[in-house]
Amino acid sequence: MEPVYFPIIGLARTVFALQGLKFTVTGDENIPANGGAVIAINHTGYMDFTYAGLPARTTKRYVRFMAKKEVFDNAVSGPVMRALKHIPVDRAAGADSYHEAVNRLRSGELVGVYPEATISRSFELKEFKSGAARMAIEANVPIIPMVIWGAQRVWTKGYPKRLGRTNTPISIEVGVPIPPSEPASALTEQLHASMSAMLLNVQQDYVHEQGAYWVPARLGGSAPTLEEANALDVAEAEEKAARRAQSSE
Repeated sequence: MEPVYFPIIGLARTVFALQGLKFTVTGDENIPANGGAVIAINHTGYMDFTYAGLPARTTKRYVRFMAKKEVFDNAVSGPVMRALKHIPVDRAAGADSYHEAVNRLRSGELVGVYPEATISRSFELKEFKSGAARMAIEANVPIIPMVIWGAQRVWTKGYPKRLGRTNTPISIEVGVPIPPSEPASALTEQLHASMSAMLLNVQQDYVHEQGAYWVPARLGGSAPTLEEANALDVAEAEEKAARRAQSSE
């Protein structure tokens, strides 16, 4: 038992109960009882990492998530993230976090990563980065695909958080482990294909509101299409770069 992680999970479950969140978890038997593995998760909201650790509790395991360095720099969240042994990602020095993740995997840890690297505004799967595949290959561990659906209703990019009692249903599906194989590009494509099929599967039994912001355009929602969302991401990145350049002058 971990002195910090265990009680934090208990606290989180209490919060989930107060929020009335209704979890449906399938495939949790695919989380290995021991040994390292990359847990690859889709990214639709700010809170989905708090749900992604739930399936691992079936085998009484903990997931170490890779999260941006700014979360660790925060006076409130930083000490908690470090105590939970999560892995900070400094995008200006990404090699350090990559090597730390590989070392954790080799030591038998579960490491949670977001192959999309950022929240998908369309709630469709974005193009994947190859980091998850490269880590799995280097550490010689499997990748376990995981899809979460409904987290975007709690808190997502561009919309107010809904952290009160909302009774939101959240579906989590864990896929069959994918063994490491080279090249990383092919493994990344295999991972994307697996998670795409899983996403369609969890959406089949989920009740979607027509025109709702959290529903993909494909399913009759008002979320932007993947192409529109990508354009928004590019514009946002350019705006941030311009602000950085202006502040450095």
